[in-house]
Amino acid sequence: TNGLAIEHFVFQDLSHQRRIFIRPAEARGKRHLLAERVLHRSFGSSLYSARWPPLIRLESEPMLVLASASPRRQELLRNAGISFIVQPADIDETPLTGESPRECAERLAREKALAVWRSRPQDSVLGADTIVVVDETILGKPVDAGDAARMLRLLSGRVHRVITGVCLVRAGATGQLPSASEAVPGAARSRETPYEILRTGNRELRTASETTLVTMSDMSDDEIRDYVATGEPMDKAGAYAIQGIASRWIPRIEGDYSNVVGLPLALLYRMLREQGEP
Repeated sequence: TNGLAIEHFVFQDLSHQRRIFIRPAEARGKRHLLAERVLHRSFGSSLYSARWPPLIRLESEPMLVLASASPRRQELLRNAGISFIVQPADIDETPLTGESPRECAERLAREKALAVWRSRPQDSVLGADTIVVVDETILGKPVDAGDAARMLRLLSGRVHRVITGVCLVRAGATGQLPSASEAVPGAARSRETPYEILRTGNRELRTASETTLVTMSDMSDDEIRDYVATGEPMDKAGAYAIQGIASRWIPRIEGDYSNVVGLPLALLYRMLREQGEP
């Protein structure tokens, strides 16, 4: 025959929305990939390609689905080496009357996860919600520039709390699971099991939250006005981004930094590991 035939696979990495080339032997054990079998045959200086079959789905285990469009959460998961795909949830994020800040963050995380899980019951879905709390007042995302300036004036020169609720939902499991907090939302938690587990007929929910104390320096009216004008505060809880320009006004935090960004990675990784995720 004319030329040299080289066979390999082209993979679509669903967690990073990119295409990678890989040898068939290296594909074993990989998840969340779409594959095309490709045969390249060279004829002189030309290269011809043929693909068959069209697409082969390789994942044999449930995927982790992030029920959030937040680019910060996606970046945190990627940096931690946690594979995922994205399907944002659309829910009402208004706090309920009489609800504590922690209860609010955890409820919203749970509702986001359930909203997506109902359409993907074969997968494990991660919901998360971050709120900023000062004087027991919950600060979500600002509705406009004036609201952002109001929030920043409240935070200026003070210590506040950042709470992120997280919830993992999957189909009812059959493996051995911790039993310390299996009853209902609000169950007691311990250092051994810092999250609650709620099982219903066909699903299992693991819910937790992390709290970080953040100290913010005094901000002048001019600094607040100029910062709001950058646009950075507009899609952030509490109207600031600790990983961005606002870092110049944050001399100290007590607790998990990634929690302030939007996802408590150490807590989440423990929940995934104890749930049986790789």
